[in-house]
Amino acid sequence: MSEPWLSEPWLTVIGIGEDGLHGLGDGSRSALACAQHVFGGPRHLALADVGSRGIAWPVPFDVAPVLALRGQPVVVLASGDPFWYGAGGSLAAHLQPGEWVAHPAPSTFSLAAARLAWRLEAVHCFGLHAAPFERTRSSLHPGAQMLCLLRDAAAVGEFAQWLTAQGYGDSNVWVLEALGGPRERIRQSTATALHTQTSPHPVRAEPVEALQPAQDRLLRPAQGERAVDWTDIQTPVAVAVHVVGAPGLPRSPGLPDAGFASDGQITKSPIRALTLAALAPRPGEHLWDLGAGSGSVSVEWCLAGGSSSAVEQHAERVSNIRSNAANFGIYHRLTVHHGHTSDLLASLPTPQAIFVGGGFDLALFAQLQAAAPQGTRLVVNAVTLETESALLQLHAQHGGELLRIELAQAAPLGRMRGWQPSRPVVQWSVTL
Repeated sequence: MSEPWLSEPWLTVIGIGEDGLHGLGDGSRSALACAQHVFGGPRHLALADVGSRGIAWPVPFDVAPVLALRGQPVVVLASGDPFWYGAGGSLAAHLQPGEWVAHPAPSTFSLAAARLAWRLEAVHCFGLHAAPFERTRSSLHPGAQMLCLLRDAAAVGEFAQWLTAQGYGDSNVWVLEALGGPRERIRQSTATALHTQTSPHPVRAEPVEALQPAQDRLLRPAQGERAVDWTDIQTPVAVAVHVVGAPGLPRSPGLPDAGFASDGQITKSPIRALTLAALAPRPGEHLWDLGAGSGSVSVEWCLAGGSSSAVEQHAERVSNIRSNAANFGIYHRLTVHHGHTSDLLASLPTPQAIFVGGGFDLALFAQLQAAAPQGTRLVVNAVTLETESALLQLHAQHGGELLRIELAQAAPLGRMRGWQPSRPVVQWSVTL
């Protein structure tokens, strides 16, 4: 027997803008009129004027109170598009398709792009209410355009300070306040000037709707206008950044070794590039990085759009991996496991690829065969004769690709220079 809510949605997720009820369509208005309970942030509840029916979200955020009212007419209010850094995705993960319906409104990203005449498909968008600023690091390069949602006025200054510290102080920054409503305001500065709250260049503090012609929406500095006091920033607030400054992270594999926290146990840049080429990362795939060392392979795998479980038995290296994950802004994609590989395999998420940088032997291979699904890509790097011998044996039995990598760097040799060879690496790649 089917549940009654499968034929008639009991939950309506409504995107609401700063224009409140005025901006809602007939479907949203009808759902609000019929709802017994309305969930949202205090600002959303006030905008919708729901009175005693309003229920503020718990802190920390939790969808359980909504789910507890399953089958009753319930409305959830969210800013703009509920499925873009909103509550919609969190709720839908716990519901059947027939239980809910959504009425989105223009997102803050859409409104900001429209005000600045930016092509939204080319803009990097981030929700930084509860995420560290490092999340944006892979998008920081000259000419890039970013839109970032921030929690409050203090976060605006903190973000500007962080951008300045990363070498992007000259970036053009627009502070976009309460977009789409009567309090809307857009002001322009630079990251450095915004951080210090004093600007060598005057900035405009004029409401966007008053600006004419259309190109003035970019809010270029006006001659002779005095600096703005940034202490009165209104929420909700977003920041648009046109990046000026340092070159940013390369997109090719093999990032410089100096960018990683390490005790020396790191897959060196050229070897890492070849290793990642063999692993062939794809967005959404999961990696097991066993004997992770500094976690450099995991970091670059995650920068390519995947996720990783990094296993490391040494506590100081675990700390380095976590530091690297935070520094590169991929902490949310990289999970660090402290312990021995053999003890942890059963608890790891299903992988699409496995990298073993140390501690490999025939017994571990047998474990990986048993634990990983068919079709998993395995790459092993060996620097010892014992591990190399094991790889030669496994290659004869299971096939795959066997590669010997020998590198040398130019180094001082007396008054001249000579080649300083590194230890050769034998790499075996195979599909299990």
